[in-house]
Amino acid sequence: MSATERDESTPRAVSAVPMRDLLAACAAAHAISTPPRLPDPETVPGERHREAA
Repeated sequence: MSATERDESTPRAVSAVPMRDLLAACAAAHAISTPPRLPDPETVPGERHREAA
C-alpha cells in the first residue's frame, strides 16, 4: 500500500459546527453559569439616614 492510499483510507474529522455557533454557545454557557453581581451599595436607591429637623 502506498502512502497516498493509506492517507486516503483514513477518515478525516470534519467539524459540523460553525465557529460562530461554537463561540455563541460558549458565551451563552458563560452567561448562564456566572452568578449575578450584587448591586453597588452607593448606586442603589433606598432609605438613607435623614437628620431630624
